[in-house]
Amino acid sequence: MRNRSLLIITTVLTTGALTLTACGSRDEGKGGEGNGDKTTVVIGVSVPLTGDLSALGQGIKNSVDLAAKTANKNNEVPGIEFKIEPLDDQGQPNSGQQNATKLVANKDVIGVVGPLNSSVAQSMQKIFDNAKLAEVSPANTAPELTQGKDWQTGAKKRQFGSYFRTSTTDAVQGPFAAQYLFNEAKIKKAFVIDDQKTYGAGLAKTFTQEFKKLGGKVVGTDKVEPEERDFNAVVSKVKSSGAEAVYYGGEYPAAGPLSQQLKDSGAKIPLMGGDGMKSDDFIKLNKNSEGDLGTSVGEPVEVLESAKKFVKDYNAENYADPYETYGGYSYDAGWCIIQAVKKVVQDNDGKLPEDARAQVVEAMNEVNFNGVTGTVAFDEYGDTTNKTMTVYKVQQKVWKDVKSGELTG
Repeated sequence: MRNRSLLIITTVLTTGALTLTACGSRDEGKGGEGNGDKTTVVIGVSVPLTGDLSALGQGIKNSVDLAAKTANKNNEVPGIEFKIEPLDDQGQPNSGQQNATKLVANKDVIGVVGPLNSSVAQSMQKIFDNAKLAEVSPANTAPELTQGKDWQTGAKKRQFGSYFRTSTTDAVQGPFAAQYLFNEAKIKKAFVIDDQKTYGAGLAKTFTQEFKKLGGKVVGTDKVEPEERDFNAVVSKVKSSGAEAVYYGGEYPAAGPLSQQLKDSGAKIPLMGGDGMKSDDFIKLNKNSEGDLGTSVGEPVEVLESAKKFVKDYNAENYADPYETYGGYSYDAGWCIIQAVKKVVQDNDGKLPEDARAQVVEAMNEVNFNGVTGTVAFDEYGDTTNKTMTVYKVQQKVWKDVKSGELTG
Protein backbone atom coordinates (compact mmCIF):
# COMPACT_ATOMS: atom_id res chain seq x y z
CA MET A 1 0.00 0.00 0.00
CA ARG A 2 1.16 3.45 -0.71
CA ASN A 3 0.73 6.54 1.37
CA ARG A 4 1.26 10.09 0.37
CA SER A 5 0.37 13.29 2.21
CA LEU A 6 -1.13 15.99 0.09
CA LEU A 7 0.17 19.52 -0.16
CA ILE A 8 -2.84 21.50 -1.28
CA ILE A 9 -2.47 24.86 -2.92
CA THR A 10 -5.72 26.77 -3.27
CA THR A 11 -6.24 29.87 -5.33
CA VAL A 12 -7.60 32.84 -3.43
CA LEU A 13 -9.69 34.44 -6.13
CA THR A 14 -10.07 37.85 -4.51
CA THR A 15 -6.34 38.55 -4.36
CA GLY A 16 -4.84 36.13 -6.84
CA ALA A 17 -2.57 34.88 -4.04
CA LEU A 18 -1.78 31.21 -3.46
CA THR A 19 -2.28 29.83 0.04
CA LEU A 20 -0.87 26.49 1.24
CA THR A 21 -3.68 24.78 3.14
CA ALA A 22 -2.66 21.14 3.38
CA CYS A 23 -0.67 18.43 1.69
CA GLY A 24 -1.02 18.04 -2.04
CA SER A 25 -0.09 19.80 -5.25
CA ARG A 26 -2.04 22.07 -7.52
CA ASP A 27 -2.55 20.52 -10.95
CA GLU A 28 -2.55 23.35 -13.49
CA GLY A 29 -5.21 23.15 -16.15
CA LYS A 30 -6.63 19.77 -15.15
CA GLY A 31 -9.86 20.97 -13.64
CA GLY A 32 -13.13 19.80 -15.10
CA GLU A 33 -15.35 22.22 -16.98
CA GLY A 34 -16.18 25.14 -14.73
CA ASN A 35 -14.08 23.74 -11.87
CA GLY A 36 -10.81 25.62 -12.37
CA ASP A 37 -7.52 24.19 -11.12
CA LYS A 38 -7.62 20.98 -9.09
CA THR A 39 -5.46 19.64 -6.32
CA THR A 40 -3.80 16.35 -7.25
CA VAL A 41 -3.75 13.69 -4.57
CA VAL A 42 -2.18 10.27 -4.83
CA ILE A 43 -3.40 6.77 -4.00
CA GLY A 44 -0.44 4.47 -3.61
CA VAL A 45 -0.57 0.85 -4.76
CA SER A 46 1.89 -1.77 -3.47
CA VAL A 47 1.54 -5.21 -5.06
CA PRO A 48 3.64 -7.71 -7.04
CA LEU A 49 4.00 -6.14 -10.49
CA THR A 50 6.75 -8.55 -11.52
CA GLY A 51 7.52 -12.13 -10.60
CA ASP A 52 5.33 -15.18 -10.05
CA LEU A 53 2.38 -13.31 -8.54
CA SER A 54 2.30 -10.43 -11.01
CA ALA A 55 -0.92 -11.67 -12.67
CA LEU A 56 -2.81 -10.83 -9.48
CA GLY A 57 -0.85 -7.66 -8.82
CA GLN A 58 -1.42 -6.17 -12.25
CA GLY A 59 -5.16 -6.77 -11.91
CA ILE A 60 -5.16 -4.94 -8.57
CA LYS A 61 -3.18 -1.99 -9.93
CA ASN A 62 -5.40 -1.60 -12.99
CA SER A 63 -8.59 -1.76 -10.94
CA VAL A 64 -7.41 1.01 -8.62
CA ASP A 65 -6.39 3.03 -11.66
CA LEU A 66 -9.93 2.61 -13.00
CA ALA A 67 -11.39 3.84 -9.70
CA ALA A 68 -9.22 6.97 -9.85
CA LYS A 69 -10.14 7.61 -13.49
CA THR A 70 -13.84 7.17 -12.72
CA ALA A 71 -13.66 9.60 -9.81
CA ASN A 72 -11.94 12.20 -11.98
CA LYS A 73 -14.36 11.73 -14.86
CA ASN A 74 -17.38 12.14 -12.59
CA ASN A 75 -15.85 14.97 -10.54
CA GLU A 76 -16.54 12.78 -7.50
CA VAL A 77 -14.64 15.13 -5.17
CA PRO A 78 -14.88 18.72 -6.43
CA GLY A 79 -11.47 20.35 -6.52
CA ILE A 80 -9.58 17.04 -6.28
CA GLU A 81 -7.82 15.10 -9.05
CA PHE A 82 -6.79 11.54 -8.19
CA LYS A 83 -3.79 9.67 -9.56
CA ILE A 84 -2.14 6.42 -8.52
CA GLU A 85 1.46 5.58 -7.70
CA PRO A 86 2.07 1.86 -8.28
CA LEU A 87 5.10 0.26 -6.61
CA ASP A 88 6.31 -3.31 -7.05
CA ASP A 89 6.72 -5.31 -3.82
CA GLN A 90 7.27 -8.65 -5.63
CA GLY A 91 5.32 -10.34 -2.84
CA GLN A 92 8.32 -9.87 -0.52
CA PRO A 93 8.11 -8.32 3.00
CA ASN A 94 11.39 -6.41 2.63
CA SER A 95 10.22 -4.78 -0.59
CA GLY A 96 6.87 -4.00 0.98
CA GLN A 97 8.56 -2.29 3.90
CA GLN A 98 10.66 -0.19 1.53
CA ASN A 99 7.55 0.74 -0.44
CA ALA A 100 5.71 1.75 2.72
CA THR A 101 8.56 4.06 3.73
CA LYS A 102 8.66 5.59 0.25
CA LEU A 103 4.91 6.18 0.17
CA VAL A 104 4.87 7.78 3.60
CA ALA A 105 7.64 10.13 2.50
CA ASN A 106 5.63 11.30 -0.51
CA LYS A 107 3.47 14.08 0.90
CA ASP A 108 0.96 13.77 -1.92
CA VAL A 109 -0.08 10.25 -0.90
CA ILE A 110 -3.40 10.23 0.96
CA GLY A 111 -3.99 6.46 1.12
CA VAL A 112 -2.68 3.14 -0.11
CA VAL A 113 -4.26 0.06 -1.70
CA GLY A 114 -2.47 -3.22 -1.05
CA PRO A 115 -0.63 -5.35 -0.47
CA LEU A 116 -1.55 -8.73 -1.95
CA ASN A 117 0.28 -10.90 0.59
CA SER A 118 -0.49 -11.06 4.30
CA SER A 119 3.20 -11.54 5.13
CA VAL A 120 3.98 -8.33 3.24
CA ALA A 121 1.23 -6.49 5.11
CA GLN A 122 2.89 -7.39 8.40
CA SER A 123 5.98 -5.48 7.31
CA MET A 124 4.00 -2.39 6.32
CA GLN A 125 1.23 -1.88 8.87
CA LYS A 126 3.19 -0.12 11.59
CA ILE A 127 4.90 2.23 9.14
CA PHE A 128 1.56 3.37 7.77
CA ASP A 129 -0.04 3.55 11.21
CA ASN A 130 2.75 5.73 12.58
CA ALA A 131 2.18 8.09 9.66
CA LYS A 132 -1.62 7.96 10.10
CA LEU A 133 -1.93 6.84 6.50
CA ALA A 134 -4.92 4.70 5.48
CA GLU A 135 -4.10 1.26 4.07
CA VAL A 136 -6.79 -0.84 2.41
CA SER A 137 -5.99 -4.35 1.23
CA PRO A 138 -8.22 -6.06 -1.34
CA ALA A 139 -6.57 -9.42 -0.74
CA ASN A 140 -5.05 -9.96 2.73
CA THR A 141 -6.91 -12.73 4.57
CA ALA A 142 -4.79 -13.55 7.67
CA PRO A 143 -7.07 -12.81 10.68
CA GLU A 144 -4.20 -11.66 12.93
CA LEU A 145 -3.62 -8.58 10.77
CA THR A 146 -6.74 -7.00 12.22
CA GLN A 147 -7.65 -9.06 15.29
CA GLY A 148 -4.26 -10.01 16.75
CA LYS A 149 -2.43 -13.30 17.19
CA ASP A 150 -4.87 -14.52 19.87
CA TRP A 151 -7.97 -14.05 17.73
CA GLN A 152 -8.94 -17.73 17.95
CA THR A 153 -9.16 -17.58 21.74
CA GLY A 154 -11.71 -14.80 21.53
CA ALA A 155 -9.17 -12.21 22.70
CA LYS A 156 -9.60 -10.07 19.59
CA LYS A 157 -7.96 -6.66 19.57
CA ARG A 158 -7.60 -4.26 16.69
CA GLN A 159 -3.96 -4.00 15.79
CA PHE A 160 -3.68 -0.85 13.67
CA GLY A 161 -6.34 1.80 13.32
CA SER A 162 -5.15 2.75 9.83
CA TYR A 163 -5.48 -0.76 8.35
CA PHE A 164 -8.63 -1.96 6.55
CA ARG A 165 -9.49 -4.68 4.05
CA THR A 166 -12.27 -5.34 1.57
CA SER A 167 -11.70 -9.12 1.51
CA THR A 168 -12.93 -11.41 4.25
CA THR A 169 -10.50 -13.45 6.35
CA ASP A 170 -9.29 -17.02 6.59
CA ALA A 171 -11.37 -17.35 9.75
CA VAL A 172 -14.16 -17.68 7.17
CA GLN A 173 -12.33 -18.99 4.10
CA GLY A 174 -10.65 -22.08 5.58
CA PRO A 175 -13.79 -23.39 7.32
CA PHE A 176 -15.95 -22.59 4.27
CA ALA A 177 -13.65 -24.77 2.15
CA ALA A 178 -13.79 -27.56 4.74
CA GLN A 179 -17.57 -27.47 4.82
CA TYR A 180 -17.77 -27.72 1.05
CA LEU A 181 -15.24 -30.53 0.81
CA PHE A 182 -16.87 -32.58 3.57
CA ASN A 183 -20.57 -31.84 3.01
CA GLU A 184 -20.81 -31.23 -0.75
CA ALA A 185 -17.88 -33.13 -2.28
CA LYS A 186 -18.26 -35.96 0.29
CA ILE A 187 -14.50 -36.04 0.95
CA LYS A 188 -13.76 -37.64 4.33
CA LYS A 189 -9.97 -37.97 4.19
CA ALA A 190 -7.69 -35.07 3.32
CA PHE A 191 -3.95 -34.43 3.22
CA VAL A 192 -3.05 -30.86 4.22
CA ILE A 193 -0.01 -28.99 2.87
CA ASP A 194 1.08 -25.39 3.38
CA ASP A 195 3.85 -23.13 2.10
CA GLN A 196 4.98 -21.90 5.54
CA LYS A 197 3.94 -18.30 4.81
CA THR A 198 1.57 -16.28 7.00
CA TYR A 199 -1.30 -16.68 4.55
CA GLY A 200 -0.78 -20.32 3.62
CA ALA A 201 -0.10 -21.66 7.10
CA GLY A 202 -3.03 -19.77 8.60
CA LEU A 203 -5.41 -20.94 5.90
CA ALA A 204 -4.34 -24.57 6.29
CA LYS A 205 -4.84 -24.31 10.04
CA THR A 206 -8.40 -22.99 9.90
CA PHE A 207 -9.30 -25.55 7.22
CA THR A 208 -7.90 -28.40 9.33
CA GLN A 209 -9.76 -27.34 12.45
CA GLU A 210 -13.13 -27.20 10.70
CA PHE A 211 -12.57 -30.39 8.69
CA LYS A 212 -11.83 -32.36 11.87
CA LYS A 213 -14.78 -30.73 13.65
CA LEU A 214 -17.09 -31.96 10.88
CA GLY A 215 -15.80 -35.52 11.27
CA GLY A 216 -13.23 -35.54 8.50
CA LYS A 217 -9.84 -37.17 8.94
CA VAL A 218 -6.57 -35.44 8.15
CA VAL A 219 -4.46 -38.40 7.01
CA GLY A 220 -1.24 -36.43 6.71
CA THR A 221 0.34 -32.99 6.78
CA ASP A 222 3.46 -31.48 5.25
CA LYS A 223 5.12 -28.19 4.38
CA VAL A 224 6.77 -27.20 1.14
CA GLU A 225 9.19 -24.54 0.00
CA PRO A 226 7.08 -22.62 -2.55
CA GLU A 227 10.09 -21.48 -4.57
CA GLU A 228 10.88 -25.08 -5.43
CA ARG A 229 9.06 -26.89 -8.21
CA ASP A 230 9.91 -30.51 -7.43
CA PHE A 231 7.23 -31.87 -5.12
CA ASN A 232 7.85 -35.59 -5.63
CA ALA A 233 8.61 -36.21 -1.95
CA VAL A 234 5.32 -34.80 -0.70
CA VAL A 235 3.44 -36.39 -3.61
CA SER A 236 4.70 -39.81 -2.47
CA LYS A 237 3.41 -39.11 1.04
CA VAL A 238 0.01 -38.14 -0.32
CA LYS A 239 -0.26 -41.29 -2.43
CA SER A 240 0.56 -43.60 0.49
CA SER A 241 -1.80 -41.80 2.88
CA GLY A 242 -5.07 -42.84 1.26
CA ALA A 243 -6.16 -39.20 0.96
CA GLU A 244 -9.23 -38.46 -1.14
CA ALA A 245 -8.18 -34.83 -1.66
CA VAL A 246 -5.32 -32.47 -0.91
CA TYR A 247 -5.86 -29.08 0.71
CA TYR A 248 -3.07 -26.60 -0.05
CA GLY A 249 -2.48 -23.41 1.87
CA GLY A 250 -0.50 -21.26 -0.54
CA GLU A 251 -0.49 -19.52 -3.89
CA TYR A 252 -0.86 -20.57 -7.52
CA PRO A 253 2.82 -20.54 -8.62
CA ALA A 254 3.48 -23.61 -6.45
CA ALA A 255 -0.07 -24.98 -6.41
CA GLY A 256 -0.10 -25.50 -10.19
CA PRO A 257 3.01 -27.71 -10.36
CA LEU A 258 2.00 -29.51 -7.15
CA SER A 259 -1.36 -30.46 -8.62
CA GLN A 260 0.15 -31.55 -11.92
CA GLN A 261 2.80 -33.72 -10.27
CA LEU A 262 0.13 -35.25 -8.06
CA LYS A 263 -1.97 -36.22 -11.09
CA ASP A 264 1.08 -37.36 -13.07
CA SER A 265 1.94 -39.74 -10.22
CA GLY A 266 -1.37 -41.53 -10.68
CA ALA A 267 -3.13 -39.95 -7.70
CA LYS A 268 -6.31 -38.81 -9.42
CA ILE A 269 -7.60 -36.72 -6.56
CA PRO A 270 -8.49 -33.01 -6.47
CA LEU A 271 -6.30 -30.32 -5.00
CA MET A 272 -8.16 -27.53 -3.21
CA GLY A 273 -6.85 -24.16 -2.11
CA GLY A 274 -7.84 -20.60 -1.30
CA ASP A 275 -8.00 -17.28 -3.13
CA GLY A 276 -4.22 -17.24 -3.56
CA MET A 277 -4.57 -20.32 -5.74
CA LYS A 278 -7.69 -19.30 -7.63
CA SER A 279 -6.06 -17.60 -10.59
CA ASP A 280 -6.21 -18.24 -14.31
CA ASP A 281 -2.45 -18.75 -14.14
CA PHE A 282 -3.01 -21.82 -11.95
CA ILE A 283 -4.67 -23.45 -14.94
CA LYS A 284 -1.92 -22.28 -17.29
CA LEU A 285 0.69 -23.89 -15.02
CA ASN A 286 -1.17 -27.17 -14.73
CA LYS A 287 -2.36 -29.22 -17.69
CA ASN A 288 -4.06 -31.60 -15.22
CA SER A 289 -6.05 -28.97 -13.32
CA GLU A 290 -9.48 -30.36 -14.28
CA GLY A 291 -11.55 -30.96 -11.14
CA ASP A 292 -9.35 -28.90 -8.80
CA LEU A 293 -11.10 -26.56 -6.40
CA GLY A 294 -10.45 -23.08 -5.05
CA THR A 295 -12.27 -20.63 -2.83
CA SER A 296 -12.35 -16.88 -3.21
CA VAL A 297 -13.85 -13.96 -1.35
CA GLY A 298 -17.34 -12.78 -2.27
CA GLU A 299 -19.37 -13.81 -5.28
CA PRO A 300 -17.91 -13.82 -8.80
CA VAL A 301 -18.13 -10.32 -10.23
CA GLU A 302 -19.38 -11.74 -13.52
CA VAL A 303 -22.73 -12.64 -11.90
CA LEU A 304 -23.15 -9.54 -9.75
CA GLU A 305 -25.49 -6.84 -11.03
CA SER A 306 -23.39 -4.36 -9.05
CA ALA A 307 -20.26 -5.33 -11.02
CA LYS A 308 -21.57 -4.98 -14.57
CA LYS A 309 -20.38 -1.41 -14.99
CA PHE A 310 -16.97 -2.25 -13.51
CA VAL A 311 -16.47 -5.11 -15.96
CA LYS A 312 -17.62 -2.97 -18.90
CA ASP A 313 -15.44 -0.01 -17.93
CA TYR A 314 -12.41 -2.20 -17.24
CA ASN A 315 -12.65 -3.83 -20.64
CA ALA A 316 -13.10 -0.45 -22.29
CA GLU A 317 -9.74 0.72 -20.87
CA ASN A 318 -7.97 -2.11 -22.77
CA TYR A 319 -5.63 -2.91 -19.90
CA ALA A 320 -2.94 -5.41 -20.85
CA ASP A 321 -3.91 -7.74 -18.00
CA PRO A 322 -7.29 -9.03 -16.72
CA TYR A 323 -8.72 -7.81 -13.41
CA GLU A 324 -8.26 -11.33 -12.01
CA THR A 325 -9.46 -12.54 -8.60
CA TYR A 326 -9.22 -9.26 -6.71
CA GLY A 327 -10.32 -6.74 -9.35
CA GLY A 328 -13.67 -5.83 -7.83
CA TYR A 329 -12.23 -5.70 -4.32
CA SER A 330 -9.37 -3.49 -5.53
CA TYR A 331 -11.73 -1.04 -7.21
CA ASP A 332 -13.78 -0.92 -4.00
CA ALA A 333 -10.62 -0.43 -1.92
CA GLY A 334 -9.63 2.54 -4.07
CA TRP A 335 -13.18 3.87 -3.91
CA CYS A 336 -13.09 3.65 -0.09
CA ILE A 337 -10.17 6.06 -0.06
CA ILE A 338 -11.89 8.34 -2.56
CA GLN A 339 -15.06 8.41 -0.44
CA ALA A 340 -13.06 9.10 2.71
CA VAL A 341 -11.32 12.01 0.98
CA LYS A 342 -14.71 13.25 -0.19
CA LYS A 343 -16.03 13.35 3.38
CA VAL A 344 -12.94 15.11 4.70
CA VAL A 345 -13.14 17.75 1.96
CA GLN A 346 -16.86 18.29 2.55
CA ASP A 347 -16.31 18.63 6.30
CA ASN A 348 -13.55 21.20 5.77
CA ASP A 349 -15.23 23.77 3.54
CA GLY A 350 -14.12 22.16 0.31
CA LYS A 351 -10.43 21.88 1.20
CA LEU A 352 -8.10 19.22 2.52
CA PRO A 353 -6.96 20.14 6.03
CA GLU A 354 -3.40 20.15 7.37
CA ASP A 355 -3.99 16.75 9.01
CA ALA A 356 -5.65 15.27 5.92
CA ARG A 357 -4.12 11.82 6.33
CA ALA A 358 -5.35 11.40 9.90
CA GLN A 359 -8.82 12.65 9.01
CA VAL A 360 -9.02 10.25 6.06
CA VAL A 361 -8.22 7.36 8.42
CA GLU A 362 -11.07 8.46 10.70
CA ALA A 363 -13.42 8.83 7.76
CA MET A 364 -12.58 5.30 6.60
CA ASN A 365 -14.34 3.92 9.66
CA GLU A 366 -17.59 5.47 8.44
CA VAL A 367 -17.34 4.35 4.81
CA ASN A 368 -20.52 2.65 3.64
CA PHE A 369 -21.54 2.40 0.00
CA ASN A 370 -22.82 -0.01 -2.64
CA GLY A 371 -19.70 -1.08 -4.46
CA VAL A 372 -18.67 -3.49 -7.18
CA THR A 373 -18.69 -6.37 -4.71
CA GLY A 374 -21.83 -5.36 -2.82
CA THR A 375 -22.14 -3.31 0.35
CA VAL A 376 -18.73 -1.98 1.39
CA ALA A 377 -18.26 -1.17 5.07
CA PHE A 378 -15.90 -2.07 7.91
CA ASP A 379 -16.41 -3.51 11.39
CA GLU A 380 -14.65 -2.49 14.61
CA TYR A 381 -11.47 -4.31 13.55
CA GLY A 382 -11.24 -2.80 10.07
CA ASP A 383 -12.51 -6.01 8.48
CA THR A 384 -15.12 -6.02 5.74
CA THR A 385 -18.68 -6.72 6.83
CA ASN A 386 -19.15 -8.83 3.68
CA LYS A 387 -18.47 -12.48 4.66
CA THR A 388 -19.65 -14.16 1.43
CA MET A 389 -17.40 -16.83 -0.10
CA THR A 390 -17.48 -18.82 -3.34
CA VAL A 391 -16.12 -22.24 -4.25
CA TYR A 392 -14.83 -22.61 -7.81
CA LYS A 393 -14.03 -25.77 -9.77
CA VAL A 394 -11.86 -26.13 -12.86
CA GLN A 395 -14.14 -27.36 -15.61
CA GLN A 396 -12.95 -27.47 -19.22
CA LYS A 397 -9.93 -25.31 -18.34
CA VAL A 398 -12.00 -22.53 -16.76
CA TRP A 399 -12.81 -21.72 -13.14
CA LYS A 400 -16.58 -22.24 -12.70
CA ASP A 401 -18.38 -21.09 -9.57
CA VAL A 402 -20.15 -24.04 -7.94
CA LYS A 403 -21.28 -22.67 -4.58
CA SER A 404 -21.62 -19.22 -2.99
CA GLY A 405 -22.75 -18.37 0.50
CA GLU A 406 -21.63 -17.72 4.05
CA LEU A 407 -20.05 -19.95 6.65
CA THR A 408 -22.57 -21.99 8.63
CA GLY A 409 -22.42 -23.02 12.26
